[in-house]
Amino acid sequence: MTNNSLLLKASFLRNPSQNGVGRYVCQLQRVVLKFCKNHGASRGLREFIEEDLVDFAKTNPGVVVYLKPRRHRGPVIKAEYLNGQTQWLSCRNFTKDEINKWLNLFKTQQGDKEGIRLRKLWHTEVPSIQGPWTPYTFRPPSLNVVEYPNENLSAAKEEKSATEELIELFEKQKLESLKLEKTGE
Repeated sequence: MTNNSLLLKASFLRNPSQNGVGRYVCQLQRVVLKFCKNHGASRGLREFIEEDLVDFAKTNPGVVVYLKPRRHRGPVIKAEYLNGQTQWLSCRNFTKDEINKWLNLFKTQQGDKEGIRLRKLWHTEVPSIQGPWTPYTFRPPSLNVVEYPNENLSAAKEEKSATEELIELFEKQKLESLKLEKTGE
């Protein structure tokens, strides 16, 4: 255990809000863009405000955006989440595209991931030496050298559709009923 993790508050790994099970609720509540009107390091943030801020606000109506001009200070983005957590980002000499990417990252985060040492509710004395399971764990290694698309591995086989099978069953029933009528006469 490093000294860094000793200073962080501990939290168990769980998701009490079940965000995304019924519907997704954006956890980002408020964004404060702090910038200087004259300082050169704030140029990217000022360009973002002039060109892309309205689009960001329209696409994210649940996020409140505040602009806070400050004299002789570096640009900062402050993100506040529904759980009360805040994140600060110094965006000194960032371009407007970098700021847009950071705002999209803040929008998709929950705000509580950074600064918490996550503990699991279970413990094992003998961890697995095989590593975690993935969908590719038990796949044959010969698939690594196959040229795709491959007809042998293709999922599109010549199978009858459900409609064709129903038509065949109908034809069989019609033939059987004709045979019964002939034998009955």
